[in-house]
Amino acid sequence: MSTGIERPVAPNPYEYLPQTASFTVTSDDVTDGAALKDDQVAALGNTSPQLSWSGAPEGTQSYVVTCFDPDAPTPSGFWHWVLVDVPADVTSLDTGAASGTLPGEAFHVRNDGGESGFMGAAPPEGDHPHRYFFVVHAVGAPSLGVDADASPAVVSFNLAFKTLGRAIVHGTYQH
Repeated sequence: MSTGIERPVAPNPYEYLPQTASFTVTSDDVTDGAALKDDQVAALGNTSPQLSWSGAPEGTQSYVVTCFDPDAPTPSGFWHWVLVDVPADVTSLDTGAASGTLPGEAFHVRNDGGESGFMGAAPPEGDHPHRYFFVVHAVGAPSLGVDADASPAVVSFNLAFKTLGRAIVHGTYQH
């Protein structure tokens, strides 16, 4: 179902944040700029993708892993995954890690679907292709300083001041 409203594609939302170092993230499940696999689609697989990262900046003490859709038909986009306080010695997450045992003291905050964990791609039927930014944020503290009741926006706000670097891979999906 088309909304009847043509929306321009939003820029990469991370371009508006304070500049940080970049490092590398790769995935067996997400090819940068390409369509997501069915496994990463809410109605088909709803499984968090495998991610591996390297080259984080010196001083990294933890990570936050997120998935954000800036193309959702809301003024604030849609957070699909927010995993906080991943220990600094962790440099990969297996496929489906969001629904398994999390490393160390890591925890999820609720995604915009209201659940803790990963919510796969779910754009409105007939809408333009959406982009899903999987981002590993290198944090200069052992904890971001939020708890599981924080909203994704509060996590993102805290990241603006504690992020040393970002590694980004993005996939697309259209229903």
